[in-house]
Amino acid sequence: MNTQLQHDELAPSAWVCRFARLIAAGGAVLDLACGQGRNARHLAGLGYRVEAVDRDSASLAALAGVAQITPRCADLERSAWPYEAGRFDGIVVTNYLYRPLFADLLAALRPGGVLIYETFALGNEKLGRPSNPEFLLRPQELLQWVEGRLQVLAFEQGLVELPRPAVIQRICAIQRGTEDCRLDLSP
Repeated sequence: MNTQLQHDELAPSAWVCRFARLIAAGGAVLDLACGQGRNARHLAGLGYRVEAVDRDSASLAALAGVAQITPRCADLERSAWPYEAGRFDGIVVTNYLYRPLFADLLAALRPGGVLIYETFALGNEKLGRPSNPEFLLRPQELLQWVEGRLQVLAFEQGLVELPRPAVIQRICAIQRGTEDCRLDLSP
């Protein structure tokens, strides 16, 4: 594997970087299916308190002792959802899809909480993994999930070239129920 690809795979998601500042300063953030913690590290560096969850304890080991990050080894596809409603100011999910968790994710956002979600979509099967339709979003599926529940700030779907060619879908949305929705999207 070349060095540039390794670096790009360890770098935080550009989508997460773009919208992370909309999360309440110093807030609690869930990084679901965090892997080795590329996004968790970025968020912790911005001053957020991050709960980094993954089922792979070997990947989570890379986060042991990192300030502002609490690693949690859990297979949320096989066990009960451990978080109460309204716990998080932000939830980040990248390169992961397990549809039965989506209602729990939305419920775990506080009023004004920010959902930043980015994963693979139909069409990606022509480019590589994942290729199983169970792990690929249908057109506008993220929009349908949040419709009537969250305020959509940004949505994209289609082909991306970096860090490798893939068909993705991504959304940034805010939980309703607050007057302060931090809608300043300027750079």
